Amino acid sequence: MNRIAVFLCAMLTAPLSLAGDISGFWKHADEPGWIEISLDEGEGTVLRNDKFPERVGRQIIRELEADGASENVWRGQVYAEKLGEYKDAEISLKEPDLMQFKVKVGFMSRTIEWVRVDAVPATASLQEGAPK
Repeated sequence: MNRIAVFLCAMLTAPLSLAGDISGFWKHADEPGWIEISLDEGEGTVLRNDKFPERVGRQIIRELEADGASENVWRGQVYAEKLGEYKDAEISLKEPDLMQFKVKVGFMSRTIEWVRVDAVPATASLQEGAPK
């Protein structure tokens, strides 16, 4: 009887373990910007942005939660810089190392891709001052 219980438990939790995880470090696919996402906290924060350094520390994602209806999809609010406010967004893991933000505003929508990275590289000023 104990083996049956273990088997059933494994079968029921297997889909959860196969679901993707977007926690970690991400680099914008086209721009020099890096963020860190924490699913535990339900947020994402800008760690480095070479083009707009004043954005470092900004919470770019908030209220992040898994979409119960779709695997590898999360819902939350993403900060829309041009609008100066948070907008509802769908965040999906298209591949283990490729994430997309899809934000709709009225009839328009925009999709932004992010690539998973192991770490955020040091800024140029830190690299220049580092001992050799």
